[in-house]
Amino acid sequence: MNLKSKNFLTLLDYTSEEISYLLKLAKTLKTEKKEGTAHQHLKGKNVVLLFQKDSTRTRCAFEAGAYDLGMGVTYLGPSGSQMGKKESIKDTARVLGRMFDGIQFRGYLHEDVESLGKYSGVPVWNGLTDLYHPTQILADFLTVQEQLGKLKGVHFSFVGDARNNMGNSLMIGAAKMGIHFTAVAPKELWPDEALVKQCKAFAEKSGGSITLEADKWKGTKNADVVYTDVWVSMGESKETWRKRIGALHEYQVDDSMMNNASQDAIFMHCLPAFHGKDTEVGLEIANTFNEDYPTIQNGEMEVTDSVIESSKSVVFDEAENRMHTIKAVMLATMKNME
Repeated sequence: MNLKSKNFLTLLDYTSEEISYLLKLAKTLKTEKKEGTAHQHLKGKNVVLLFQKDSTRTRCAFEAGAYDLGMGVTYLGPSGSQMGKKESIKDTARVLGRMFDGIQFRGYLHEDVESLGKYSGVPVWNGLTDLYHPTQILADFLTVQEQLGKLKGVHFSFVGDARNNMGNSLMIGAAKMGIHFTAVAPKELWPDEALVKQCKAFAEKSGGSITLEADKWKGTKNADVVYTDVWVSMGESKETWRKRIGALHEYQVDDSMMNNASQDAIFMHCLPAFHGKDTEVGLEIANTFNEDYPTIQNGEMEVTDSVIESSKSVVFDEAENRMHTIKAVMLATMKNME
């Protein structure tokens, strides 16, 4: 399968066969990494990582993956370039495309990564935008394969804000890979109707299904995977926090919810997670909202500490797999692998 020069902006652009290929390649690269087998297939290449939003996992996964593949890496953080300030995205794309062999973008607007992909002339990879987070989904699916032995037929419940980039991307990926996906959220936080319709068409072909459910007990009953994400994103206001917590506090993933899922269910989260007072944000949440919402009085928001620290939790396997799957994306889109 030849994906050379193809952008990786959303899984809407990839077939189930292409997604399966990337997962298989990631598994091979992971095995080689564990065995100490060098795979510097892209030696002499250089990539640039553009970050409007900071991230631990995305930056480290791209940097470590690029180094493993033999590439040089340039990191440009939120204040590291004139992109979007003194220079347009279009012009930035045309400049960087002359200097680098690939571009990663993690930022706010999906239209920005699309502009990079259109004008740079080199592969562009979406490390996160307001609409999609496709590299995370590959890591999630590799983890599900490792833990459950399959993707097709898995019952997958996403609990929380189902309109966000993770809800969108998981629904798309699930629909293409034959997964039974349930968005568990209050109706006002259900995903866009047009995207749901599109995903249902994908699911009809793959053997999967798409369900929207406001009842958290129905939505997680006998699920093989229970997945959640942060309720508030970087840079959002306190008032947004208050509204989001008010809408979602009853959807916190706790031991009762995990017990409602299948006996061998796994818990997943793309991280970072608010599950205690040991972060500045967690402490602030507890101090600000504990009187109104007792479930978060310990700084636990979308998930309790007992769940994330339990044997059902595979969040750190999932985090590691960011590196292996991102490495597969870079390799497949920069080198003819036929």
